[in-house]
Amino acid sequence: MPKINLGSDFLNYIVRKGFKPGDKLPSIQELTRTSHLDMSASKVREQLEVARALGWVEVRSKRGTIVKEYSFTSAVRLSALYALACGESFELFASLRNHVEAAYWIEACELLTSDDLDIMQTCIDIAEDKLNSPPIRIPNEEHRIFHLTVFKRLENPFVIGILETYWDLYEEVGVNRYMEYGYLRRVWDYHAQILQLIRDGNFESAQTAFIEHTRLLQYEPRKES
Repeated sequence: MPKINLGSDFLNYIVRKGFKPGDKLPSIQELTRTSHLDMSASKVREQLEVARALGWVEVRSKRGTIVKEYSFTSAVRLSALYALACGESFELFASLRNHVEAAYWIEACELLTSDDLDIMQTCIDIAEDKLNSPPIRIPNEEHRIFHLTVFKRLENPFVIGILETYWDLYEEVGVNRYMEYGYLRRVWDYHAQILQLIRDGNFESAQTAFIEHTRLLQYEPRKES
């Protein structure tokens, strides 16, 4: 692979030296006192903060700066949240998510284990209990887990990053606050149908049911912020 300039001497240093997730980086003082980086301490701090905001390193008390496992989620989440704050529509990202899930659906379903299917069933059971037991509670977490479980076996951080970010934005913009009970019932009826089709090995029909159920959202009445 050709050498890639990341536009950050700090990040270039991490890659060049071959640091792995869990490794501790030299302190800012060590980096500036030696020939590791030809940068001032303030510049190192600035680039360190960028790397931390993107989720690629973390600063731990008494342990220093630790390299994290690569995740696309932090970077795309920060970018997407900024876009929403600047006035971009959540529906645009939702459309991206829907197309990504549909494109990877068959591949993801083929990788699911019986334990994964049991997790999805548990989500349905808890959601049913929340929707049927007064006072009614919206199964936010179960909704997220159900969908992300379908794709958890994909070894593709970019797909996972987009899907995880979708659910973060979904919660951030408060989509569930505008949902009527009838909509929630239809959604979870679809979830039960999707899971059964996956258990039956009918992945294409499950994909069709998934696409149908994502279209429910656009028929919900729009609310003013």
